[in-house]
Parts: sequence; C-alpha cells; structure tokens
Amino acid sequence: MRTIFLVIPLTIGVGSCAPADDRLDRLFSGDLTVIDLTHALSANSPYWPNPAGNPFSHDTLAAHESGAPSMATYSTPEHNGTHLDAPIHGGDHQPSVDDLTAADLFGPAAVIDASGQAAADPDYLLAKQDLLDWEEEHGRLPEGVIVLMYTGWSRKWSDADAYRNLDSEGRLHFPGFSEEAARFLIDERQIRGIGIDNMSVDYGLSNDFAVHRIVNGSGKFHLENVADLHLLPPTGAYLIVAPIKIEGGSGGQVRIFAVVP
Repeated sequence: MRTIFLVIPLTIGVGSCAPADDRLDRLFSGDLTVIDLTHALSANSPYWPNPAGNPFSHDTLAAHESGAPSMATYSTPEHNGTHLDAPIHGGDHQPSVDDLTAADLFGPAAVIDASGQAAADPDYLLAKQDLLDWEEEHGRLPEGVIVLMYTGWSRKWSDADAYRNLDSEGRLHFPGFSEEAARFLIDERQIRGIGIDNMSVDYGLSNDFAVHRIVNGSGKFHLENVADLHLLPPTGAYLIVAPIKIEGGSGGQVRIFAVVP
C-alpha cells in the first residue's frame, strides 16, 4: 500500500490539492478507502464465446502437505477476466501494454450510471447525452479522466451464462458505449481511457467494434470486466490501474484499485 501511494504526486480525486503527506495521513487514518475493482480469475469465469476465447487454467506444479500449491502454472488469453485493452488491441501502430507509462495508468474516475437503462434494455448504448447529463450534474469531465460505464453487469459474474447473455442464435447481449459517445470523449474531452463492468466497451451485438477503433485507435486504453462499480461515487475517486506488463502485448489482466474519499 505504501509503495503504491508514493507514485501519486498531484491529486487524489477530482479537484483535490492536498499536500502528499496529508493524503498519506488521510489514507492511513482511514479517511480514504481503497476499493479493489478486480474479479478473481478462475476456470469458471466468463470468457469470450468464440474460437479466440478459452477458459483460464491453473495447474499445480508443487504443493504443500495440505495440497495447496506452492508453485503453479496458468494459461489465459490476454483479454480474459478483469483486463486492460492496450491501444494496439483496436488500433494499428498504437502502444502495446508495456509501452503504457505509470502516468498513463493513474487518473480520476468518472462513473456514469447506466444501470437503470441496462436493466430495461440489455443492448443499451451509452449516448453522448448521457455524458452531457452527467456533466450538468457533476461538472465538466476533467482532463486525464477515466470514464467508467456502470451497467450493473458485474453482479452477474458468478453466472457465466447470464453474464454472456447469449440468445438462441448465439448472439451476445450486454450494454456498451455508443460510437457517438466514444467520438465525443476522444474529440471533445481529454480522457486517459474508458472502462465498463462487462465483457466489452462495445455492446454485445457489435459487429464492427467501432468503440475499440475510435478509443484504442486514438492511443487510449479500455478496462473491461471491471468489478463493483456500484461502490464508487460518480466523481471523486482516483484509479490505480496495474496491468501485467507483457512485451508487445495487446492487453492483459489488470488489478484496479480505486482510492475513494
């Protein structure tokens, strides 16, 4: 915990200007809370239902007397579980996951609550107007923000069938960002990235993955399968994004921490 916070020199939360020592005092005195936004990865975790996806595997190489592993090996696609899409994932000639700097991976969070719309329509697309409505209530999205779409989908994580929500023709149904919203965030706001609490920032029925092309194609990252966004306020949290550093990787599993006042 102490190591993590020595690398946050400027702000915790939107608009905070407290001295670093004061922030550390607030953290260790309990005035600030750290929330883990990461699902545990297992063989039962939902994964993308096509030939490019496969389940997580974890095999013991050496064990204690109890049978608990003292060493194990694992195998997983880069884009399985709570993970980061590096810009190269959706945009050619863009940074891979190991090219992202520490500064790229820290930022204030804006949580856009679309859970009501998603409950009524699993194919809901976050509109530009949803973002403008959020700004009307909370102020303009700050520079360097990570915009998180809360759909309520992470509550389905333990039920892979409900999480994928496949219809009789094998089509996925879950909400996502609209192309219009993605272009607004890239063209008219200065974001670090976007995230969502389901399998993709593009909705389940997408065939062209336009949001990937727009956001990754502009050098920004995505966070997918984010856990427990219902625990965050609309504004005021600060994200610490720590992906596995795979050389040349198009993404990888990520541990995400939110620092919340």
